[in-house]
Amino acid sequence: MAQISICLKRIFTVFNIFFMVAGGLAILLALWCQFFMDIRGGHNLEGRSTQLFILYMVGCITMMIALLGAYGAHKESKVALIMFLVFMVIGCLLMLIIGIPAAIIHPQLKGIAEKTFSRFVPLDRSSEDVRNMAEGIQEKFHCCGLFSYKDWENIPNSCVCSQEEEKEGKCQTVENNTFMLQTMSVYTKTCFPTIMDHIQFHYNIMLVISFTLAVLALLGMILSSIMIHQLYYPNRPTIVLSMMPPKYEELYNIPEY
Repeated sequence: MAQISICLKRIFTVFNIFFMVAGGLAILLALWCQFFMDIRGGHNLEGRSTQLFILYMVGCITMMIALLGAYGAHKESKVALIMFLVFMVIGCLLMLIIGIPAAIIHPQLKGIAEKTFSRFVPLDRSSEDVRNMAEGIQEKFHCCGLFSYKDWENIPNSCVCSQEEEKEGKCQTVENNTFMLQTMSVYTKTCFPTIMDHIQFHYNIMLVISFTLAVLALLGMILSSIMIHQLYYPNRPTIVLSMMPPKYEELYNIPEY
């Protein structure tokens, strides 16, 4: 005989579907970030692989926990639901630990990014991965240098404008140190604003995922706690509310003589 109400099971099923969707979005975000970095040669940058691995793990673990909760509710398994509750408590705390500091840092994100990218200047002296990523971004978005074309001691061909772009006024004439101060036409637009737009976009998605998972984990804690209560006390109502004042109850419940 079923001990968990059918209505609660349905609500819990819908919850686990949303929980799995959130995990799938985390995995898709990791794939998108990896694809973005592979195109621009940034897959070996310090810390990027670790961050992507964490994002993959969060997505996979989230989907596995959702399946555990769905199984526990369907089979009315106390062990599965208790494990689900424990994972929800841990997950909610972790998401808040990640999301709250990230939200506090968000207004300072541009300054932190400027300080970080300024360490790569001059770009010629940076690692090969950084140079490849910079040139890939320049070719893709038609920009030159992070903050200025002067970020390059020897301006690469990825900065050079076409004749059509020169006519559109997107270029500037500068001197290159490669061939005895030969003048060349390079993009006026710098790459840092474009990079910053992508960073903020991915950062905002990370914040949304973190707080969404935290809210879903809190809801999962509540629903699983109610189901566990129903399994341990099948004949006892989950919530008992008495709306009558004590004196009224004494008058209402007339003693038998």
